[in-house]
Amino acid sequence: MSVAQNLTFVFVAGLITALATGVGVLPFFLFDEISDRLNVVLWGLASGIMTSASLFGLVEEGLAEGTPAEIVAGMGVGVLLVVVAHEILVDADVDPREYEEADFKKLLLILGILTVHSFPEGVAVGVSFADLGLEGGLELAGFTVPVLAVFMTVAISIHNVPEGTAISIPLRSMGVSEPRMVWWAVFSSLPQPIGAVVAFAFVRYAREALPFGFGFAAGAMIYLVLTEFVPEALDLGADLPSGGKPELVGGIAVGVAVMVPLAVV
Repeated sequence: MSVAQNLTFVFVAGLITALATGVGVLPFFLFDEISDRLNVVLWGLASGIMTSASLFGLVEEGLAEGTPAEIVAGMGVGVLLVVVAHEILVDADVDPREYEEADFKKLLLILGILTVHSFPEGVAVGVSFADLGLEGGLELAGFTVPVLAVFMTVAISIHNVPEGTAISIPLRSMGVSEPRMVWWAVFSSLPQPIGAVVAFAFVRYAREALPFGFGFAAGAMIYLVLTEFVPEALDLGADLPSGGKPELVGGIAVGVAVMVPLAVV
């Protein structure tokens, strides 16, 4: 396959993960609101999926390609990049309510903030496609696709569903229509296909950096889980019995249980 075809295929994979965010809006076509309890479970599910994908997918594959030191270095840089990006974008907590009301300048800021959150997930997809077209993968649409790439694409897609739900809640409170909620949910993940292509191109032509790339994506995603997903779930569950911790732990357990079998396929 040509370079352009490979890049297009990876972009489509990243786009699929972005479109999955729109699936999170579907409950609002059927119900007026989503309970805090269910939201805590969904954030736990996303946390379990992201952590499993990072440890059993990226880190494990990275160790097969390089040394623990390279993985740890990549993880450190991944965490550092997210921290620095948050510091640069001082108002990093943007309420989705602002999406509808934002002017062009504000939308650019919002997109920059979303990039901090979504780009590492795109990187995870991109590095997982490093062996695209090589022997040992699955045949899909005329491409030989690495099993890890299928695993990561599925993992990020499933993770994006509850993110889409979380984004839709404040939009629903504004009376935003369901189709527009789908658009804003997908918009929030648009950096993912871009990140996927950039990461794929980098590790494809700088193969020695592949273990570092795996560590980078894993570090950034685990950091986001610990500093954003879990705190968000606990905040939503503050008024629930036991502070929503049983729902959070249950969601994490389900996320891990769903992804571990896929990791060993």
